[in-house]
Amino acid sequence: MVGRDLFGDAMTTTPSLSSFRPATFADLAPAPGAAPDYDHIRATAEAMVPFNSFVGLRIAEVRPDGAVVENPVSESLHNQMGTVHAGVLFLLGDVAGAAAFCGQLAPLLAGVERLVLRDARTQFLKPALGRIRAHAHVDDRVVADVLAGRTRGRFDLDGRATLTDDAGVVVARMSLDYVCVVN
Repeated sequence: MVGRDLFGDAMTTTPSLSSFRPATFADLAPAPGAAPDYDHIRATAEAMVPFNSFVGLRIAEVRPDGAVVENPVSESLHNQMGTVHAGVLFLLGDVAGAAAFCGQLAPLLAGVERLVLRDARTQFLKPALGRIRAHAHVDDRVVADVLAGRTRGRFDLDGRATLTDDAGVVVARMSLDYVCVVN
């Protein structure tokens, strides 16, 4: 069977036996003419990716200027040194960046066809202990162009995430590079 990959290019796929129906950005979108419901976006986005629920990540906030995601305090998310595993930190930044995209582009979510994290760079700065919160946003200039209708179709979008512990200590920073398609 031939399908399309996340960039829209042809690829060979295998039919799935699962009944899982992937959510779309339209599931997050406000009704036509209605203001965005950021709590609906938060709750729906939190449920969209089963792996995030498996790990226990929680989208704490989705706002017009970004998003916050946090991990549960759990030894199962630690590495051999007793700190939060780097994979969990990466996932926090990744999910926060995607949630920030949804919040910042909330009025146009019905027209979002695709958001793909193409590249990311993580700087691990301090040992991560306990609950970690990822605060993320995407490039306001690009968002403004998209919201104003000056940018449509396929485009690049940069994001940033800052990860802090409960004491406010920055434990990691992420640069996120997305490719997006908005009609």
